[in-house]
Amino acid sequence: MDTAAAITIYLPEPLRTYAGGIAELPIAARTVRDMLERLERTQAALYRNVCDETGAVRRHLNIFVNADNVRDRDGLETTLKPGDVVTIVPAVSGG
Repeated sequence: MDTAAAITIYLPEPLRTYAGGIAELPIAARTVRDMLERLERTQAALYRNVCDETGAVRRHLNIFVNADNVRDRDGLETTLKPGDVVTIVPAVSGG
């Protein structure tokens, strides 16, 4: 039985190009890792811009579940609940 939660992935402008221009992508996933694996199968261009060739999230990206950075939770094993919004945020730096 698949216990995947219906969630929404929010894509900021720079990543929309790789998902056909959409800002929100509905998907079902149990964990952030599961979400990324499903992206690999269904949104290959987006996945390649989020994860590197080893499957790790690219260093310049942060992933938030609702308002929490997954680095402050359980990383890629962060559990997703129905209605969660996952936001993939490019790092911003300046001088």
